Amino acid sequence: MNESMDPLLHGFEQGPIRPPSEAFSLLLRVTRNCPWNRCQFCPVYKEEKFSRRDVKEVLADINSMAAWHEELKSRSRRTGFGGSLDRISLQTIYQQDPGNPFLYSLVLFELGGGRTAFLQDADSLFIKSEELVEILKHLREKFPGIERVTSYARSRTIAGKNIEELKTIRSAGLNRLHIGMESGSDQVLELVKKGATRTEVIEAGIKAKQAGFELSEYVMPGLGGKKLSQDHAEKTADALNRINPDFIRLRSLAVSPRSPLYQSLIDKKFEPLNDLEGVEEIRLFISLLDDISSNFVSDHMLNLLPELEGKFPGDKERLLSICDRFLSLPQKEQLIYIIGRRAGIFESLDDMGAPEQKNRAQAIMERLELQTPEQAQEVIRKIVENFI
Repeated sequence: MNESMDPLLHGFEQGPIRPPSEAFSLLLRVTRNCPWNRCQFCPVYKEEKFSRRDVKEVLADINSMAAWHEELKSRSRRTGFGGSLDRISLQTIYQQDPGNPFLYSLVLFELGGGRTAFLQDADSLFIKSEELVEILKHLREKFPGIERVTSYARSRTIAGKNIEELKTIRSAGLNRLHIGMESGSDQVLELVKKGATRTEVIEAGIKAKQAGFELSEYVMPGLGGKKLSQDHAEKTADALNRINPDFIRLRSLAVSPRSPLYQSLIDKKFEPLNDLEGVEEIRLFISLLDDISSNFVSDHMLNLLPELEGKFPGDKERLLSICDRFLSLPQKEQLIYIIGRRAGIFESLDDMGAPEQKNRAQAIMERLELQTPEQAQEVIRKIVENFI
């Protein structure tokens, strides 16, 4: 690459995914795809080969992002906004060049306040620690207003680094880690070929906390299917009690036709939970979380009960009561809510009190002649498949 190339012409590369909480973050691609790429539930990257990006390429991308950031300010001045980057000026600037992906990335970044960045793809800490430190320092130098830098990381990768390495990376500017624990059960982890053991999951979480990272652990309700549901709930809660992460984030299982697990579902080797059973599993899981101070987050469209949000230990009983509220509904009311939620009619259980919304959901249920959770499951699976 010619290092004298105009950074605006060079542009920058971005990967396909990021967490919902990073919707307005600056997305910096450090690696391509996933170094493991065997998780049975995951449809992402399956046809793609993993590669580490050359450090010079990543540094050039940061330079290009900074140049586009300055270009954003220049366009603000040229369009009469004096260099300000508020919502109105950003919308005006983007409308003048709506097909520009680089401009769009920086507009999103500023709409979110210009304070966060996310390192892509699936496991940025897989690269050499000294290279990651160099990237982080350059990012912080070019964007001094950034307050938080986050990355996905695999449990096995974190467990394989010593605590001093992790502290050095933290000091260089990586604040938060998102780890896809999924489960604390060895049986479940083996079933879905997660590529980490329960011991590694716990070790990685504890190391991340000791190194000073803000830690999000992702949990996947339903991942053990009917057979391993109880073990999944019990062992996952126990692992999290040992780690005490800053965030516990629910990502309910949805089996994509593009994932390896889909064939097991079709062959009936994997029997998924229906939504009623899923809430029962989540309730058991929450009931077993003790002596932690984690924030509990349900920030994904696939979660049936998005209102399951709070902070331990104070909100534990309230979270359990939300589960109980759903579980105590008559079966018909449960089905109305399930269909309404999956069809995008309801955003929470409280919406059941809105007659117009409830009537719409009930009309769908009656048109499909759904009377039991088992009958609803196939319809719901197709709705969820379309979503993912």
